[in-house]
Amino acid sequence: MWFNFCGLYVFYVSLFLSTLLSYFWWRDTARESSVVGSHSKFVKSGLKFGMVFFIISEVMFFLSFFWRFVHNRRSSDVELGSRWPPVQVFPFNPLALPLVNTVILLSSGVSVTWAHHLMLKGDNSGFIAYLGVTVLLGVFFSLFQGVEYIMSVFSLSDRSIGSVFFLSTGFHGLHVMVGFSFLSVIFLKQFNLHRTGFQRVGFECSAWY
Repeated sequence: MWFNFCGLYVFYVSLFLSTLLSYFWWRDTARESSVVGSHSKFVKSGLKFGMVFFIISEVMFFLSFFWRFVHNRRSSDVELGSRWPPVQVFPFNPLALPLVNTVILLSSGVSVTWAHHLMLKGDNSGFIAYLGVTVLLGVFFSLFQGVEYIMSVFSLSDRSIGSVFFLSTGFHGLHVMVGFSFLSVIFLKQFNLHRTGFQRVGFECSAWY
């Protein structure tokens, strides 16, 4: 509908229904865990295994983008000037903003790992502090990626490098936004509603993601 008739209403309806479905599913899962108390060890193990398999599918998804990039680099077409990056396409300096975002991403991994360590020790205040740092780093990463897109001198339609770059980094940016959204929910619940206990399964699955 979008490509042929420039109509986005199907997208908006689908996005609304998917968001609604996700909200009610996670709400019911949280109620089953904290209110009903029906999450046995077997149920928790099933939730963790489901998350592991989902992450494996994500790994294979991103591997396809990396494979495409390496293939383009190793076998550049004559139409691309037989070189990589193609002629008249000027990529980012990897030691500039991409390096900053890499440091931010690795730092968020360190802070969420330390938050998990504090959770296991039962340090609620320290857990909340480091989890808040992780969420903040995720926000900064997304903002800097937006700046990177604004500064880009090539676009999605600029040959194979444009499509590979924006598809891979775009889906990765979406992955980061979903991840810090998960962690934001855990942060708010731990800060406001669950000061006496930890939502371990939800946090661990979010941290893995």
